[in-house]
Amino acid sequence: MPDKSFKLEIVTPKGVVFNGDVTSFSAPGVVGSFQVLRSHAPLLSATTIGVVKVVDAAGQEIRYATSGGFVEVNDNKVVMLAETAERSDEIDVNRAEAARDRAKKRLGGERSEIDVERARLALHRALNRLKVAGRE
Repeated sequence: MPDKSFKLEIVTPKGVVFNGDVTSFSAPGVVGSFQVLRSHAPLLSATTIGVVKVVDAAGQEIRYATSGGFVEVNDNKVVMLAETAERSDEIDVNRAEAARDRAKKRLGGERSEIDVERARLALHRALNRLKVAGRE
């Protein structure tokens, strides 16, 4: 059976989140989600808030909540530079729920004193984290 794996590295400002062989990588591109398999054409894409799915060489799916960044695909190597990338089993659900509630409160109140776009993005990030954690 031919080798279907390729190298993946996910890096955030806090450090390397994942580094290893995978058979599949999916990310939320700004113009739509995309998937990378072995021998994918070279690609550079911006990413947005969403779910990153990785299938490792053993066939296990790993999910991450991400809030944007960039992905480069070249010569069977994928590098994702992410603003954040939280593994599903490492998400602090209580913190995500508190962030969701704060953002909803801000958006539901007087809008003249808040940054509406910032509150909307905070809500989107919190809901994504809860979704990846299996709570939404």
